[in-house]
Amino acid sequence: MGLFSFLTSDIAIDLGTANTLIIHKDRIVVDEPSIIALDKATNKVLAIGNKAMQMHEKTNENIKTIRPLKDGVIADFTAAELMIRGMIKMIDTGSRFFTPSHRMVICIPSGITEVEKRAVKDSAEHAGAKEVYMVHEPIAAAIGIGIDIEQPNGSMIVDIGGGTTEIAVIALSGIVCEASVRIAGDVFTRDIVDYMRREHNLLIGERSAELIKIEVGSALPELETPPADYEIRGRDLMTGIPKEIKVTYSEIAYALDKSISKIEEAVMKALEVSPPELSADIYHNGIHLTGGGALLHGLDKRLANKTKLPIHIADDPLRAVVRGTGEVLKHLDHFKPILIS
Repeated sequence: MGLFSFLTSDIAIDLGTANTLIIHKDRIVVDEPSIIALDKATNKVLAIGNKAMQMHEKTNENIKTIRPLKDGVIADFTAAELMIRGMIKMIDTGSRFFTPSHRMVICIPSGITEVEKRAVKDSAEHAGAKEVYMVHEPIAAAIGIGIDIEQPNGSMIVDIGGGTTEIAVIALSGIVCEASVRIAGDVFTRDIVDYMRREHNLLIGERSAELIKIEVGSALPELETPPADYEIRGRDLMTGIPKEIKVTYSEIAYALDKSISKIEEAVMKALEVSPPELSADIYHNGIHLTGGGALLHGLDKRLANKTKLPIHIADDPLRAVVRGTGEVLKHLDHFKPILIS
């Protein structure tokens, strides 16, 4: 143990396609978009997280923005390492002598390959971690919403993130059956961009589509308490000049329908292959929704109609996974059976 070992910082990371969250000393200390801005000539880091997102789709020829993760896995190793390192530096420890993390717990998609796992571990180690542990996202989500994963009772988690939707039936600290589909928030965003171009001849960027999704994103064309129409600006593809239109939640429900149907199919398949005794537990306990996709208006009702099961939206679904990852970090020895190293 070195002189300053007491200052080493164990952290839990939800390294998401859309957002990266970090827990340090039981608190969420970083919650930023997973994006980095670099100088094209020198590859110098210009901005990370929110500051880089403000530059996204507005850069000049000397600046590039990179989202290092795609479909839940690392697509650009160097950018991922720089982003993780930069986000760790954002942690305010109250000390000038902040040292690199001693241990990191990072959550990963359940459908990840060995090569993709290695990329996550290598990125974390290059960013300063001395020990790296990984935990599957559905298990982290279950822990984060207060489910006792060690019990024999089966619980079903549907975690709709930015890059993937993770579906898992969990019992006795393990995933009994699972499905991981690369349809989630990013695909919803692209669906909205395509819809606006096709139906309104309006070209909008990712950030605008993301705002539409947040404000009027819906899984059903009819809602009991609908959100107000949302005004969006873009470029008219016919005239080439900027214009503003109003978008309704019903339109967005139509735009997202095919993608949501694919998530429904994956949920149904996971239910079909669940052991009978666990199926009985799920019938009683219902399905738990986590991740940003859980916030789509009417998604719980649509899934309830499809599965005929109770659907529970987690409190603060965007942070369920990182909270669970933080609990794993806090009780590392206790959760050893679920760790991937």
